Amino acid sequence: MKIQALAVKKSGGILEEYSFDVSSPKEQECLIKVLTCGICHSDIHMIDNDWGQSKYPLVPGHEVIGEVAEIGAQVTHLKVGDRVGVGWQRSSCLQCQDCLRGNENLCDNNQGLIVTGPGGFADHLMIDSRFAFPIPKGIDSKAAGPLLCGGITVYAGLRNAGMSSGQEIGILGIGGLGHMAVQFAKKLGNRVTVFTTSADKAEFAEQMGADEAIVVGKGEIPPSPSNKLNILLSTVPVALDWVPYIDLLDSDGTLAFVGVPDAPLTIPLFPLLMKRRRIVASPTGGRAMINDMLSLSEKFGIEPIVEVFAMTQANEAMQKVRENKVRYRAVLTNS
Repeated sequence: MKIQALAVKKSGGILEEYSFDVSSPKEQECLIKVLTCGICHSDIHMIDNDWGQSKYPLVPGHEVIGEVAEIGAQVTHLKVGDRVGVGWQRSSCLQCQDCLRGNENLCDNNQGLIVTGPGGFADHLMIDSRFAFPIPKGIDSKAAGPLLCGGITVYAGLRNAGMSSGQEIGILGIGGLGHMAVQFAKKLGNRVTVFTTSADKAEFAEQMGADEAIVVGKGEIPPSPSNKLNILLSTVPVALDWVPYIDLLDSDGTLAFVGVPDAPLTIPLFPLLMKRRRIVASPTGGRAMINDMLSLSEKFGIEPIVEVFAMTQANEAMQKVRENKVRYRAVLTNS
């Protein structure tokens, strides 16, 4: 069959109509009819070849929600008509130690959806069915896509930093990632403190469930929260003076990065050493953690705030994302 898609033909290009042929699904593959697809800053990085791994024509989109249209001969866990989602990862080897531990996202041979093939800015997507996740009935399709990228990124970051319940959790930044992180941390039974740059964002953080919201101006030292933090999750893409934030951590506290600062970290050892603190970073999550995240999202009503655009408005939506004018995730729809 012929898939109708939107692609960029060169680095930094605009989206143009593009079509390509696919054969019937192989043994473990499934063909998905795309219903919605979120837009992520990683799509922009790939369009602009910021990471030096883009191949053109490039079909963006790695927050895909759709219905299974066709399955390969060995697919038994999905059936035609199921609603499924696909995130950043297209596949992994499923045999190495990371994969066998449930960390397929850490596999040396993992493949990014739009790194190794076309993504979800299209009417259909062919994918390894083992990386297509059933979407619980209680999650709307327009909200589900961003959960499979931004949602799992912050959820995995918090879990890998040691989040359980009854803890003091700090969230640095209240944008596309941060507003989901607040919901996961709060609704799983923690006290949440948000650090942000403006009063209106602080008010929004409290609407999302934050117990405390602290405004930190550019270049300012963050005021101390009411309690020392067990975990501070950074979702921001900029370099900061990290030492004052480390000082907000309790003994055995963790500074966890899911946002990538625009400069290398420069951190002295003693603030870590004297209180046995640590620094960790986390990418997306493995398959088990993604399913866990989706289940909890349905159970506790965790969902991103989205702006919805028709697939034909993809260039307009992409520009708004580039200009950081979307609140807080952009989603394209084929309906």
